[in-house]
Amino acid sequence: MKYEKICKAEFIERPNRFVAVVRLKEDGRVVRVHVKNTGRCRELLVPGAEVILEDFRDRMGSRKMEYSLIAVYKGDLLINMDSQAPNIVVGEMLREGRPELPGLEYPLSLIKPEAKYGDSRLDFYVEDAAGAKAFIEVKGVTLEEEGIVRFPDAPTERGTKHLKELVKAAGEGYGAYAVFVVQMDRAERFEPNEKTDTAFAEAFHYACGHGVEALAYTCSVGEDSMTISKQLDL
Repeated sequence: MKYEKICKAEFIERPNRFVAVVRLKEDGRVVRVHVKNTGRCRELLVPGAEVILEDFRDRMGSRKMEYSLIAVYKGDLLINMDSQAPNIVVGEMLREGRPELPGLEYPLSLIKPEAKYGDSRLDFYVEDAAGAKAFIEVKGVTLEEEGIVRFPDAPTERGTKHLKELVKAAGEGYGAYAVFVVQMDRAERFEPNEKTDTAFAEAFHYACGHGVEALAYTCSVGEDSMTISKQLDL
């Protein structure tokens, strides 16, 4: 995926989860920008951090803010923070078959985003070349510490519910995948964040033992792009 137009800024503060205050590098203006990630991201959005913005000034439509914050530098590591990006890159991965999800035969014959299952909407429903049917739930990962990436960075009842729905789908004969998109290109291992959300971690381990295929992929992240890169150890 690619962003149409980007620029750089210095992070100042985040008055609420939807808004950040930044200083634009190009002209020094201090502006309020939309944050495309409602997670805590406290270890990323620190005063003085260099951030990447998507510039909407020539395509505002009904927008109220001219910029959206999409990425941040943590030292020399660029981390994409756009919560919509993981679904976009997984959609590209499913269409292109690079990489292939294990257990599916390509090319896929059907890819349906936002598929209703039980009391939830899961991110994708797919059918493969042999007629197998599967549900896929996608989670974006931005929390990194010494090469280990974890999800979530804040308690998520919704995420736990999705894992339980995937277990139910697997029990009914569907393929069931939990895909964790690590929104950076350097990481050694993925694990559920047991310290932050014990219920999610327990649901994750239960799901892995009851028919759900959990996969984590790093991404090649540029200031104006992101694509799935390699599979991580769990």
